[in-house]
Amino acid sequence: MKSLPLFAAALIAVGGLAHASESLVLGGSVENLLTYARDSHPALLAQRHAAAGAAARIESAGALPDPMFSIELRDFTDASNNDTGARVDLFPPRIRGAAGFTVTQSLPWFGKRDLRRALASAESDVAAHTVAVSWNNLSWQIKQTFAEHYLQGASLRYGRENLALLDQLAAIAEVRYANGLAPQQDVISAQTERTALASELVTLEGGSSRSSARMKSLLGRPSGLKLKAPERLRELPTKLDGAQLEARLLARNPLLAADAARIAAAEKNRELTWRERYPDVNVGLAATQQRNLPTSYNLMFEINIPLQQGARRARELEAERELEAARARRAATQLEQQAAIAENLAALQAAQRVETLIATSLLPQADLTLQAALIGYETGRVDFAAVLDAQRRIRQARAAQVRARVEQELRRADIERALGEEL
Repeated sequence: MKSLPLFAAALIAVGGLAHASESLVLGGSVENLLTYARDSHPALLAQRHAAAGAAARIESAGALPDPMFSIELRDFTDASNNDTGARVDLFPPRIRGAAGFTVTQSLPWFGKRDLRRALASAESDVAAHTVAVSWNNLSWQIKQTFAEHYLQGASLRYGRENLALLDQLAAIAEVRYANGLAPQQDVISAQTERTALASELVTLEGGSSRSSARMKSLLGRPSGLKLKAPERLRELPTKLDGAQLEARLLARNPLLAADAARIAAAEKNRELTWRERYPDVNVGLAATQQRNLPTSYNLMFEINIPLQQGARRARELEAERELEAARARRAATQLEQQAAIAENLAALQAAQRVETLIATSLLPQADLTLQAALIGYETGRVDFAAVLDAQRRIRQARAAQVRARVEQELRRADIERALGEEL
């Protein structure tokens, strides 16, 4: 009876843990999303296990093969009695003839074991760098999706502010129309503009929902996860130097590191293929037993004769071409990543200039224009179309400003993808 409360408490605890797991909340900033994905994404976990398996393979790659033991029973039918028929007996001391016991060990030619171990080590490095490449691509997708989600959220926020402003404009137009100071067209124009903006907000809300769903998928947890709306973008470095970024690219890019590991593996494979020109050796020790007494001991020595020169040369040529292909792939990757750094750095700097221009010039001018248009409309000096035009301009300026800021974040993510690390 006493076990029931304990069992109930265990069920409550498990239920509480499940509820806590289901109510996991992430978001707000991209940093905690990246931390969660790095530690929990199932695809990354699978690749880490595969890399650990490749690392464990290094020791066995250079190990000697297991020795072989064989037994030979000669004339194992027992005819030592006076019976007319022979009786089979497989027990060595009772066989009619002799029993031979042999232990053999295969010994690769000098250096082959070290090369196999070095090849396995290089392949382990390739697996480890493949994990880094996968994480680099995943983090890039998370950063891109977060920036797009932030853009949609900021656009929704500004859109709702503009919607409230349009409500004020519509109210002013209705008052002026009621007093005979404005035509009914002003009221209709305000309502039409409001409906168009409300439609844009619905589209933005749909895009925000899609970005949220995509982010959950990128985090490896499509259900049981609540995402906060993006609150801020990362602060950009004050100065970015192209030469320094290129140096960091050559030192840290995971694609280049993986290609370098593949080159090392191809070199070791070529050396091992060349070493196959030399034969492997088998040594053995044999003992012959007659009844219960050993009668002789034999020492054996054998080698394989590499006579198939055509097949061996074909394997050597294949290994050579694989090495050349690995080197060419690394050169192509380097050119591609250097171009990505240069292009995205130029785009980022251009977006920075656009944002500065909008913040210091275009947005203040649009705000002044709107205020002047509102005052002019209330006094009857400006028609309602000018007010709506001024309102559109300030809305476009704000949208362009947030797009320029998000463009910087997108280009930063592209640069970080090429670098393989954070700026």
